[in-house]
Amino acid sequence: MHDHGPDGAHPQHIPADTDQGPLVAALCLIGLFIAVEVIVAVLSRSLALLSDAAHMLTDVAALGVSLVALRLAQRPPKGGLTFGLKRAEVLAALISGATLLVLAAVLVFEAVLRLAPPLPVQGGAVIAIAVAGIVVNLAVTRQLSHANRRSLNIEASFRHILTDLYALVGTLIAGIVIVATGFERADAIASVVVAGLMVYAGVRLLWKAGRVLLEASPADLDPEEIGSALAAHPHVVNVHDLHVWELTSGFPSLSAHVLVHPKDDCHAIRLDLERFLEERFHVEHTTLQVDHAPAEYLRIERLVPDRDRSAH
Repeated sequence: MHDHGPDGAHPQHIPADTDQGPLVAALCLIGLFIAVEVIVAVLSRSLALLSDAAHMLTDVAALGVSLVALRLAQRPPKGGLTFGLKRAEVLAALISGATLLVLAAVLVFEAVLRLAPPLPVQGGAVIAIAVAGIVVNLAVTRQLSHANRRSLNIEASFRHILTDLYALVGTLIAGIVIVATGFERADAIASVVVAGLMVYAGVRLLWKAGRVLLEASPADLDPEEIGSALAAHPHVVNVHDLHVWELTSGFPSLSAHVLVHPKDDCHAIRLDLERFLEERFHVEHTTLQVDHAPAEYLRIERLVPDRDRSAH
């Protein structure tokens, strides 16, 4: 097994010096806002506010997963867990994605019931809490911008918070419509829009987690391109048993059996190929078995019989 990690350790794809303070601050801000939003939603009978609170729970989950993933990634492998607990992030993403879809279905069902006849909604309370939510989300975004966004977990949380702004803007518009026109169905319509955002986020989570669990190649790595690039090496005769997969987000792995010309230096070629994979495809965790090619790989045979000779 080859490893490019420092001092022979496993590669740290989440930097150990990642600042976890901004994540904790963002988590506290969103948690406090959700509590206030749920109270106002119940008092004002706003489904849009309630659906947004449910959506923001996914932000809390995303931030919580980021914190847990950062801590787990810094733990060295132990016992039978030779990769540590890096795939805990994938399992959490599956649960989070499934929960998003269930919550979206419940919100759509409730919105349909409220469309005819609509329940009275206090538009002023909806506007106030939506504006407060936008302010809180901007504050959370600012906190996360100070964190080390080389970590894919933090970057994912950062993007997740940004998408929540769209839901809050939709809720704000619904409140303005209710106050200006008295059209109370706008609240239910806004909740359907929020549910659509939840479905989109949930499907993306399930798709990404499913690809990792099925050990599919990362979306940005083409196994055929990698295989062709390895085979183009001047000392390589054949490449087979090539596997490219992702242990968890941002942790691509590769293994392959490589045959080289007789009398070539297998060890030197392996090191050269590992450097090539890291520099061109950014794959650091590689396992290459390099052997000398047997004679049948180097012998050229005539596959079509010579007609002149067969005539004699």
